[in-house]
Amino acid sequence: MEGTKRSRPNPPPCLEDRMIAETVCSAVAAAGLGIAAVTAYRKRFLAAARLAAYSLVPLGLVMTGAVEWAVETAFSPTAWAGFGVLGGAWLLFMTTRAVERRTGGTRKERKAARAAQREAVAPAASAPSLGPATARPAARPAAKPRKAESADDFSDIEAILKKHGI
Repeated sequence: MEGTKRSRPNPPPCLEDRMIAETVCSAVAAAGLGIAAVTAYRKRFLAAARLAAYSLVPLGLVMTGAVEWAVETAFSPTAWAGFGVLGGAWLLFMTTRAVERRTGGTRKERKAARAAQREAVAPAASAPSLGPATARPAARPAAKPRKAESADDFSDIEAILKKHGI
């Protein structure tokens, strides 16, 4: 093993790349805080507080190391291959869900639905099981509004309108 050369799987990103990303995030945070200060000067405190919160996010990402991780991921071919695999898996998942919705469920559900449909109508049945087709419900006469009740309703409305001078 003395003669073999050991290589690291992923070389670390350049220090310059990380510094550039951290500088950009810090500049965005400083600019956002400046805009928040101007907004607060104009007596728009709620908007100023919201701007300050948004502008502190990049600074927090730099301080937690998330920017360093992002830089390492951005320049790593293995990470990009992993994102490709995740995208392919998501695409397969969404395709199967769309096909499942179009066909009406899973294979077991379709099989059970076909079995239930066969049992619903017996093969020797000659008439539907809903009853004879000649029987009709008795027709009800249309209800006529009573004039006495409608006159009372309108007299109440007229009294209210007269009371208000209309």
